[in-house]
Amino acid sequence: MKNLKPFGPTIGKTKISKKFFDKLNKEFDKKSKFKKIDYSPKLASQIQKELKISNQFIKKNLISELKTNIRKFLKNEKIKNIKDIKILNLWVVRQFKGEYNPIHYHEGDLSGVGYLKLPKGMTKNKMVKNKKIKTNGTIDFINGQKGFLSKSIYNVSPKIRDLLIFPNYLMHSVYPFNVEGERRSFSFNAKIIFSK
Repeated sequence: MKNLKPFGPTIGKTKISKKFFDKLNKEFDKKSKFKKIDYSPKLASQIQKELKISNQFIKKNLISELKTNIRKFLKNEKIKNIKDIKILNLWVVRQFKGEYNPIHYHEGDLSGVGYLKLPKGMTKNKMVKNKKIKTNGTIDFINGQKGFLSKSIYNVSPKIRDLLIFPNYLMHSVYPFNVEGERRSFSFNAKIIFSK
């Protein structure tokens, strides 16, 4: 786990295990074929195919690794007295050409996003006034306002199996992309319970 400080709030970055990656992709593929459960109306996205993962599946297959990564992130921030970490929800987002996720924030104390599938050439853009701007399919984290010696936007180009953990209030947005293919990610929200 590497903690990044592009501005005020900290963002943790690590990789999910191959086992976690395979199990979540397999579960999503299975559920999305047989059950037409669209979680999109409960989310901020302009995306049509999102699926909430059941609490039973999370407890059986994902919770241990998620909690381990959250604990490492908090330990790097010198946060102590953690009694428990509750995963409030976890869902998978399938984003296709032209779809996007507008600026939003989450519930709980911490949130995360991990990457399960990315289309080839997703971040390539056309040249604009001799500048190559790579925003297609990337995620922006937004905090505060732009000022002298102060950044307000931190852009991340996702990689397969990347996991980003951040405070729930940190606003973020995902750009659309122009190529065919699927950008598949998962998101979660967690509540931190402190011992007294």
